Amino acid sequence: MRFKDEVVMVTGSSRGIGKEIAQAFAEEGAIVMIIDVNAELAEEVKKDFIGRGLKAESFCCDVTNLQNVGEIVTKILDKYKRVDILVNNAGITKDNLLLRMSENDWDAVVNVNLRGPFVCTKAVTKAMMKARKGRIINIASIIGIRGNAGQTNYAATKAGVIGFTKSIARELASRGITANAIAPGYIQTAMTAQLNDNVREELLKQIPLGLLGTAKDVAGACLFLASSEASYITGQTIVVDGGMAI
Repeated sequence: MRFKDEVVMVTGSSRGIGKEIAQAFAEEGAIVMIIDVNAELAEEVKKDFIGRGLKAESFCCDVTNLQNVGEIVTKILDKYKRVDILVNNAGITKDNLLLRMSENDWDAVVNVNLRGPFVCTKAVTKAMMKARKGRIINIASIIGIRGNAGQTNYAATKAGVIGFTKSIARELASRGITANAIAPGYIQTAMTAQLNDNVREELLKQIPLGLLGTAKDVAGACLFLASSEASYITGQTIVVDGGMAI
């Protein structure tokens, strides 16, 4: 097991890509902290993992609230004395054309998608620096690279995550901490499952490999970036998109 008893925090991990990432680390022996704003779902994931012999804890957390995040990190450090890996996955969308987008929808997406990684990374950095080791993985998006009509708020935050990742990689490298981003393309989700055949066909035409990605594809990239095999990789963005960004 590559991550036996390592402490891994995954934000937004009660479902979807975040849950898959958390499960992948747990199956590799990690003690996974399920961090999510939905306490009930986070607890369900924890119980599911423990029921399968995996190690997990759950915390209800607003990733935009520095005090809330700080208190949770303190609890984790008090019990485990370390945080080895942080995956900033929590994110939301509130899509609309720019002329129709409300300030509230802009601010909500910026707060979760960009302030969230700042808050969570800031909360764990001191412990990682003291340990002189750590892995920070930020989930960006292909939309942060290509842009997308109707998603100016989302695109801006995900582009910001990539810049944030490069900057903290420079700041933390001397302490043995790496920071990288993953930019998923179109991934199979409950939302994409509802697309009609015509929309799906047009979507697939944009992807050279001709198929949607899966949450496992993203989780696999996370495992690699957190592993010893990626110890000399930092400040990079790994694109998991079936070739869309070529």
